[in-house]
Formats: sequence, C-alpha cells, structure tokens
Amino acid sequence: MQSAHAQAADLRAARNRSISIFAVTLTLFLLTLSLAAAAQNSVPPTARQAMTVPQFAAKLAHGASRVPHPAQPRASYARPRTRPGRGWLPQQNEIYDNGPINGTTDAWTINFGFVVSDSFTVPANGSTFTGLTFGAWTFAGDVLQSVEISITSSEFGGTTYFDNVVNFTQSGCSGNQYGYNVCTETSANFNGVALNAGNYWVNLQNAVVNDGDPLFWDENSGAGCGSDGCPSLAAQTSTGTIPSEAFTTLGTTTTTTTISNYACPGAQTGFRDVYDLQPYSAPSPVAIDGAGRLYDTLMGGGRYGAGVLYSLASRAGNWFVTSLYNFIGGSSGGSPENVIVGPQGALFGSAGGGLQNCTQGYCGVIYKATPLATPCESALCTWDVTTIYQFTSSADAAGGTATAFDSAGNLYGISSNNGAYGHGAVFELTPSQGSWTEKVLYSFTGGSDGGYPSSLVVGHDGNLYGTTYYGGNQVNCGFASSCGVVFQLVPSAGGWTENVIHAFTGNDPDGWGPYGLVTDAGGTLHGVSYCYFYPLGGCSSSGGIQVTGVLFSLSQSDGGWAFSNVYTIGRQSECDYIVNVTYHSLALGPGGNLYATEGGGDINESCGPNGCTYYEYFCGGVVTAFNNQFLVSGYADIFENLSADANGNLYGTTSTCGFGTPSRTNGMIWQYSP
Repeated sequence: MQSAHAQAADLRAARNRSISIFAVTLTLFLLTLSLAAAAQNSVPPTARQAMTVPQFAAKLAHGASRVPHPAQPRASYARPRTRPGRGWLPQQNEIYDNGPINGTTDAWTINFGFVVSDSFTVPANGSTFTGLTFGAWTFAGDVLQSVEISITSSEFGGTTYFDNVVNFTQSGCSGNQYGYNVCTETSANFNGVALNAGNYWVNLQNAVVNDGDPLFWDENSGAGCGSDGCPSLAAQTSTGTIPSEAFTTLGTTTTTTTISNYACPGAQTGFRDVYDLQPYSAPSPVAIDGAGRLYDTLMGGGRYGAGVLYSLASRAGNWFVTSLYNFIGGSSGGSPENVIVGPQGALFGSAGGGLQNCTQGYCGVIYKATPLATPCESALCTWDVTTIYQFTSSADAAGGTATAFDSAGNLYGISSNNGAYGHGAVFELTPSQGSWTEKVLYSFTGGSDGGYPSSLVVGHDGNLYGTTYYGGNQVNCGFASSCGVVFQLVPSAGGWTENVIHAFTGNDPDGWGPYGLVTDAGGTLHGVSYCYFYPLGGCSSSGGIQVTGVLFSLSQSDGGWAFSNVYTIGRQSECDYIVNVTYHSLALGPGGNLYATEGGGDINESCGPNGCTYYEYFCGGVVTAFNNQFLVSGYADIFENLSADANGNLYGTTSTCGFGTPSRTNGMIWQYSP
C-alpha cells in the first residue's frame, strides 16, 4: 500500500493533469469562437473587395448583370435617356460640399469595426453643424438605419466636438455596374453643434443595416466639389490614406445675414429662358451646329452621377432637351466641361478621368461624340462617345480643354496649369486612319512668355492666338506678380515658335489677366481683361474714374500689332456705381457685330456685437460691345458663356435667375435675338 504522502502526490498530479486538459480544451474552444467570430465579421474595407467574398458575392449575382462593367466595349452600355441635371445638389444650408456621388469607382466599409474619416472646412463666420448627406453602396433590398457620426480635430480622433448615433433616410437608389444599389443617405435626427471657422474631420462608423450587411461610403475623390478647402483628405482605419468620399455637411451660419439689392431679368423684348438648369449647376458655354441646335454639358448628374452631354433643339418655337450621353466616371471619363462642334457635326470635349499618372490624380481625356451609325427608333438611343486621347502625365497637357479646329481637321486646345514647366501648355490632336496623335506645341514657363493660358483661337493666317492670365510684365496685378499676355504660335520646320504680341501693364488702358479671345473676318483679335483688384479697387484713368473692365482689340499694323482700348467699364457703363464690374465673355455675330456680357457687385460690411451684415449690390447684362449699350439687364455676374449663331441670335448661361422656380435660384440657358 502507498503511504499517505505518496497518495497525496498522486492526487496532486491527477488534479494538475485535469486542469491542463481543461485549460487546453478551454483555449481551443475560445480560439474556435474567436476564429468563427473573425470569419463572420471579417468584411473587406471596399465594396470591390466584398465582391470576392462568397457570402456577399451571392447577393450581387442578379444585380451585376443589369449594368455592364466599364471595361466592356462602350457600345454595350445601357444608356437611357434622362433629363440632365446633377444627381447630387448642394443644399442651400450646406457648410461643405465634397462633390456629387460617383457610384462607379469603389466605396469603403463603415461598419464591422471599420472607420472612414474625411476632412471638411467650416467657413470664416463659423456654423452650426446640423446634418449630413452622403453617398452609399448597398446590397439589393438593404436600407441604412443609422450611423455613428463624430466630428473631430484630426482623423479618427483628437478633440471630439460631436459623437452620436444618427438616423438616416435613404433615397434616389440606382444600380451600378458592380450590382450594388447606390443611394443618397440623409440624416434625420440631429442635435446641432456650433463649430468655429477651421478644418475638421467627419468620421463614419458602426452603420446599421436592416439585415446586418456591410454598408459602403461612396468614393468620389472630391471630383466636382464646390466648397472652400475641397477636395477632402481621407483615411481608413485599416488602410491609412485613401481617396475622399461623396458627402455634404449641412448647417446654418450663425453670425451673418446678407441683404441683396438685385433684380433678375424680367420680360424683355427679344430675351427668353430656353432651358432651366438644376439649381447650383455649373454649365459651360453652349456649342451651336449649322442647324441651330445647341449642345452643352453638366459636370454632375445623369445615370451614373458623373455628368451629362445633352442637346437643345427648337421646334415650332419650343425648345426640347435630349440627353445624348451619361458619363460613367473614373478612368472612363466624367465631370465633362466644354464641348465644341467639329468636322461632320461630331462633338468634341474634355472630361476628367483617364490615366492616374498626374499630381491631381486622373490626367483627363479628350472625347468625341457622334450619333449612332445606324438609325435607331428606340427612345433609349444615345450617341457614341469614344476617348480619342488620354493625357499621360502632368508634363503632358494634362487636364487639357479642346478649343478649336483648323481647316485640315486638326484639333487644338490648352492646359491651364500643366505642361513641361507647370504653367500651362498648348496641344494639337491630329487625326490619322481612325486614331488621333497628340503633340504638345508649346509649354509656358510663367516668365515673359506668359503662364496659365485662358483662351486659344485659330487665326485666318493659320497661326494660333491665345491669352494667358499671368506672365509677361513683372508688375503687381491683383494677386499675381505679372499681368498676362496675348501670344501667337507660328508653325515652322522645327516646331512652333511663340511670339508675345502684347504684354499687359495692369493699368488703364489694358488691365490684366486677358481672356475670351475671338478673331473677326479681317484677322483682328478681340478680348477682355480685368482692371479691378484688391486693394487698389481699379485701374487709374486720366479722368479720375476707377476702371474695372477692359474690352480690347489687336490689329496688324506695319508688321506688328496695334493695341486699342475699345471700351472701358467705369466711364459710361450703366454699372458705374458698382466698383468691381468686368466683362465675362465675348461673341462675334454676323456682320462683325461684337457682343459681351458685363456685370459685377459690391459688398459693404456692417458689423456689430451680434455679428455682421453684408449688403450686396449687383448690376449686369448683355451689351453691344462697341458702344456698351445694354440689351438685357439684370442680376450681375450671371450672364456668361456667350455664343452667337449664324442668324445673330445670342445664347448664354446663368447660374441663377432661371424662370422655372419662384425663388429663381436655378440657372438657365437663355437666348437673345437683337
């Protein structure tokens, strides 16, 4: 028999073995639970990555077939005809807008432990933060219920000014090429928080969806944003720095009121509102074809939220709008700007997107739009849009804008701030056997040759003529250290040679920052320039009047170019009582008639213990440029983007004062028949 001591030792050993077995069993059990939980909650940070996870990919099987992937041939796109307009409109009470929903690139998870943080700026007077609207990607049938929102001094943290769970309402959902629904999410319950002027971060996390699926915050890289400080910076907890997202922070300004003294144009002989734009749209100049049809673009809206190319045609005295193409965004192109009519009635224009080799991200593209080759009786038929050139880098003419064709069918354009030296460039696209070859003709240095080109035309002599905002004379002009030039580019065996034909002085009679160049049948160049800048208030003149805007001409004389001041705002203008009035655009009509849009405004500030009141005074309209006779008058700074058709009708755009709403906050495309 064992001794009592030996029996006690055996009991201790057995107990230790039992404890060890229990510990191992418990560890394995907990590890199993941990792995199961990790597997259950391990959701990729982006919607694109979620497509590869079996339990989520199955939810997209039916939706993914509705819209083709952008990599497929463009002819296979479903391009329904829709009324053009922004799919994402800044609110009147917005604090900060980071741009419209993209819906086609990617989106970032804001539940399952992931946090996405985007920066935003509060304007100078401070605001009360009262809500948020953002773009979300959801699985079919999913509805967002709530999101935890925090406002902090830095990404994911720092000083916290607001942290609360906020309910949301979901609207405007449409399917994208990956099978997700892309929706607008708007906060419902919100306790406002006062924010001083400055930079903040909004953090979204812990999103709650009706059936527990992941929810994704739409990535738009800030394209089309419209606020000070945009585009946002952005970060994600598991990844670090990422592209920024689609959102608008809402609020009220607490210390400022504004009283405006202006009148929108009323019923005036020969003047009509052709088409009411969506509020806060940013239209570009209309292009006019030989049949009198108008073409224009909107930078946002459409089926994919990336912009629309559309036409306006007059029949029996009424104007009808047709959506020609809905831009897809991302590398396929989006946020279109100007459009011009080229050979055989094709449309050419510039858009964002393309290659991501540039300091600003996408380098931009030039596109061509044509009607379908075969007749189509369907109401869903739209135009074929193809990319004819993708800019390759910032040293290339990245972000270039198509401006004009020569008689041989070559397309010319400008890049305002890229090129070899970062001060802009002029480029040419030459067609050959169905493709286009690009060549940078000249890169500006920002010195005496000019910098930041603002307009370009093809002269009747085959030379190119244009304007630059800066460069030339090294004198103080506004916020620049140089005043701009009018330049000439002459083709030669070794390339193109630049000649400066006028360098601006920043004073009366020529002003500074020329733009809007046009050329008449005799080869005379016409343009406009500023003559107002802080803190001087205007250019001096012999009559003691502060000159604020100049309309100038340059004509060939004795082998050179003679400058003449055609008209100066501040001498005989109906807007004499307003200081910062300038010209906005020029157009040549039949018979050499020259027209301009003119306008501006003053802001007087009165501050007291309860805040500041700003009194705004406006004047402006359409004028005959050679004698500054007002043809249409109304609210200043809205008459712009002037064009003229073969019959002498004038067309332009406004950003407000459309007739379609009682408040007249929407813009319009207008027509004036002298």
